Amino acid sequence: MSIQCIRGVKDILPPEIEIWQTIEHKAKSLLEQFGFKEIRLPLLERTELFHRSIGEETDIVSKEMYTFEDRGGEKITLRPEATASVVRAYLQHNLYTLDPIQKLYTIGPMFRRERPQKGRYRQFYQINAEVFGIDSPLIDAQIIFMLMYFFKNLSLTNVQLHINSLGCRECRPQFYHALNTYLSQFNADDLCEHCNRRRTTNPLRVLDCKVEKCRQAMKDVPSILEFLCPDCVSHFQLVQTTLANQGIDFTINNQLVRGLDYYTRTTFEIQTSHLGAQNAIAGGGRYDGLIQLLGGPDIPAIGFAIGVDRLIELYMQHHESPKPYVDMFIIALDAPSKKMAYTLCCDLCIKGIQVEMDYSARSLKSLMKRADKLNAHFVMIMGEQELANNSVILRNMNTKEQFVLSTNGIVDHLLTQFFITPH
Repeated sequence: MSIQCIRGVKDILPPEIEIWQTIEHKAKSLLEQFGFKEIRLPLLERTELFHRSIGEETDIVSKEMYTFEDRGGEKITLRPEATASVVRAYLQHNLYTLDPIQKLYTIGPMFRRERPQKGRYRQFYQINAEVFGIDSPLIDAQIIFMLMYFFKNLSLTNVQLHINSLGCRECRPQFYHALNTYLSQFNADDLCEHCNRRRTTNPLRVLDCKVEKCRQAMKDVPSILEFLCPDCVSHFQLVQTTLANQGIDFTINNQLVRGLDYYTRTTFEIQTSHLGAQNAIAGGGRYDGLIQLLGGPDIPAIGFAIGVDRLIELYMQHHESPKPYVDMFIIALDAPSKKMAYTLCCDLCIKGIQVEMDYSARSLKSLMKRADKLNAHFVMIMGEQELANNSVILRNMNTKEQFVLSTNGIVDHLLTQFFITPH
């Protein structure tokens, strides 16, 4: 039996990988236009980082992390999300002493041992962006605006923005008291197994449960928006007003809490109805206390993550997979021709032309079929007769025109005369 990849992970193959590259390139370009700089982080972190930042009673920490002891007995975890790692790097390298305002982004894999299903993998990919040192609600609105523009730029119009405020350390305790009072009225049978545990360990997470009986139980839950302090009310109102002035539609969802303990104030999620149960393709919010919690100064922060796997799935519902394509395919019919074809192939590739050749001894007919399969724009044919005349045959596969070219100065001639440019 052949060895296959483990459950919950997948290979990303051509031509799908070209869609990934397109989306990542668009994301990088937009983020850098808004002043973000890339940061690359290790996949492995000390387990304590996620216990302290995400929260020990979250599902991620209590059930989903890949954690093990290394040979030195230290507990190590494959990162389940990126924000904690970015904050750790921000503190470790004292970036706040250079300039407390930092805009950083990272793209890469995360790991959670969840139940694999459509749109949910154990190794999944995220585009993360974080802003440190700005407490203005205008930056909240700007990164939401940037996210919505990103989806629009991908021609994805079937997405909806949900926003909420989770308050701050001043006003959240009053909401917790009201929430606990509300939850105390339910019997064990009224809630799922997980929410019966959550209502004593992390009651906010009950609001995020997808089980139908829990959703029914929460339909009359007190709204956190009713408990916001004046500063949080003002903050959230300016976010809404700014988005509305920019023509960004949104829904206020007072049960939107996300899955991590560090969020405060503005919280948001981009959802779609086209992916089934896994409907969130991006989300984030403020985490003003996290830097201080991890041993740094009291610096405000906000960020978001885009689920690339789900985004790709949504994107492919509206776009065809790219077809294979090469600028030119060289058919060499004998050994001397193959030597020349090899040199020509290398010379054109370093000039930016995508060229392939065949190294076998197959017939001209079969090699022309290969050129069609590669969707080659041009086919060059050379053999004993052509080399004797210091020439090659060039065929335009789109127009069916055919040319006889001299081998003298052929690289420059191809680049200037036939406009074979990188696609």
